[in-house]
Amino acid sequence: MGQEFIIKSQQIEDKINQLLPSQGGFAPGVDFSASTTVIPIVDLTETAEGSNLRQDLQTALSLDSISAFNVVNTTTTLVNTPGYYRIFGMFTGKNATSAVESADLKLTDGISSKTIVTFRLRQLGSEINNLNAFDFIVFLEAGESITATSTDANVFVSGNTRQVADLQGNLVNP
Repeated sequence: MGQEFIIKSQQIEDKINQLLPSQGGFAPGVDFSASTTVIPIVDLTETAEGSNLRQDLQTALSLDSISAFNVVNTTTTLVNTPGYYRIFGMFTGKNATSAVESADLKLTDGISSKTIVTFRLRQLGSEINNLNAFDFIVFLEAGESITATSTDANVFVSGNTRQVADLQGNLVNP
């Protein structure tokens, strides 16, 4: 049989009040007690959340979970469905023909937009190749999208998108 004892710790009381506000805190004359009885705890959090994979495995890439893109001399919408998305890839440029050629990735709601990352290729002479990698996660609400733009045939934006969670933050398996 376990042994019971009283715990007097302001830090523990404060933490319980923070984590369990519905308990109303400790009333005067009520003590926090503990027992030496071993009670096993089974963590069902992942299963209760609808997940059967560890979080790091849920971000894995698979044939069905990624969508490839390659944007050259145009603007293309990469994703326009609400949720959380990983966007990764590479800006590539070669042989700039004008003073500055560029490519960028932007978040937009159809009225305003915000640039996430920009790539600039400057005219420096003959046959110069530049690379710039990107990898980030965005959150899209209803009506929002992420676009990729290339301003010239010598500037490329290529990569993949992968939904990592839905609008409520529930992780999406690969």
